[in-house]
Amino acid sequence: MDTKHTIQRKKTNLFIILSALFLTNAIIAEIIGVKIFSMESTFGFAPAQISLFGGMVLDFNLTAGALIWPVVFISTDIINEYFGKKGVRKISFITAFLIAYVFIVIFLVTKLNPASFWLDLNNQDAEGNPFNIDFAFQTIFRQGLGIIIGSLTAFLIGQLLDVFIFQQLRRVTGKRMIWLRATGSTLISQLIDSFVVLGVAFYIFGNWSLEQIFSVGIINYIYKFVVAIALTPLLYVGHYFIDKYLGKEVAEAMVDEAAGEDHSIF
Repeated sequence: MDTKHTIQRKKTNLFIILSALFLTNAIIAEIIGVKIFSMESTFGFAPAQISLFGGMVLDFNLTAGALIWPVVFISTDIINEYFGKKGVRKISFITAFLIAYVFIVIFLVTKLNPASFWLDLNNQDAEGNPFNIDFAFQTIFRQGLGIIIGSLTAFLIGQLLDVFIFQQLRRVTGKRMIWLRATGSTLISQLIDSFVVLGVAFYIFGNWSLEQIFSVGIINYIYKFVVAIALTPLLYVGHYFIDKYLGKEVAEAMVDEAAGEDHSIF
């Protein structure tokens, strides 16, 4: 009984830790994703100005949220490996609900009337120019309905597609080639995710042109593509420590159980 209890406790602890990493980084990425930044100027380089498709010009402009999505990739693939489709689907729907909750709370907070002394204490920027901190607060935190819908739609489509492709690749590779099913599922799912969120948020609900959508979407995907491949060794490191924590026999049993699940997308 003690052994079964210990094993179950370790499984629960593992799922909680992986889910916390997944959930925390997903929510942060959604909140900071409204900012588009220039990677070139951040590192002191001139804009790339890459010509594509005859008239489209690409610079390395990314959504800030893309920076920490790799943590979500890794935690998704590890959850998928040990807890299967049910585990990923469970944490994905919980995360989507909490993302919506966070947006609602932020929206309500931006509606609160600011205290006059708070405005008076923060009425100038660092150079002494007039500064409305309440306007800045609302501009930064209050994301439009289109961004919220786009983010949630892209998130759920990306996660469901990722777990489906991961399971399909595992049917082919078995226990071998972790890198293929993890990286392959990420590269395909994020190709869809990178354009869905921008298309819904900034084209359907916003005023971006298709050229802007493709420009930022392509660069976001290139970044995710490169990082997903670069971080592949971390998957093996994660597997090593998890197998050591659970015990090889228990870990293999969990992987086998996860691999035996229904392989439909839902």
